[in-house]
Amino acid sequence: MKSENKLIGTGLLTAITASLCCMTPVLALIAGTSGIASTFSWIEPFRPYLIGLTILVLGFAWYQKLKPQKEIDCECETDDLPAGKAGKTKFIQSKTFLGIVTAFAIVMLAFPYYSGIFYPNTDKQIIVVDESDIKTTEFKISGMTCASCEEHVNHEVNKLNGIISSKASYENGNAIIEFDKTKINETDIEKAINSTGYKVTDKKEN
Repeated sequence: MKSENKLIGTGLLTAITASLCCMTPVLALIAGTSGIASTFSWIEPFRPYLIGLTILVLGFAWYQKLKPQKEIDCECETDDLPAGKAGKTKFIQSKTFLGIVTAFAIVMLAFPYYSGIFYPNTDKQIIVVDESDIKTTEFKISGMTCASCEEHVNHEVNKLNGIISSKASYENGNAIIEFDKTKINETDIEKAINSTGYKVTDKKEN
């Protein structure tokens, strides 16, 4: 039974660790400390291995739980138990508990795909007097590893006055930002991005 508990504990730990890099930006938003968003971005390269390990460990735990148990012809184990307790399984050793742990692990592993719901809608109406005042700049950003990182960058940038649109992409390692150059400049946008913990490495006008 101890080995099963260790398997369950390992499965939980790897599932949480696999999504820690994507959970941190959301926790940073809630805590109001956006600068810690990229703290665990170094975990991202290991995420596929952690996911695989989680599946392997929990799969083996289910195998151990579901495989036929050998009956032991010995009454010594039950004789020492209080009346009514013999044959009962502790909750932590039950299939129900393992099912709860498995469901929690799935929720954790899928976190990057639904993390955007935790960010408030920052869409706003921008009135631009002259189209010649609209400028589009691509900012190259290092440190983004998942969709949650994109949302965090977009959230910070959209808080600035004069931003028309912000489209961050962790896959491309950039953010294409459209803004009114009479109200905001590239330096202020760069500062907003850097405040998240991710770093602007280059920028160019589109």
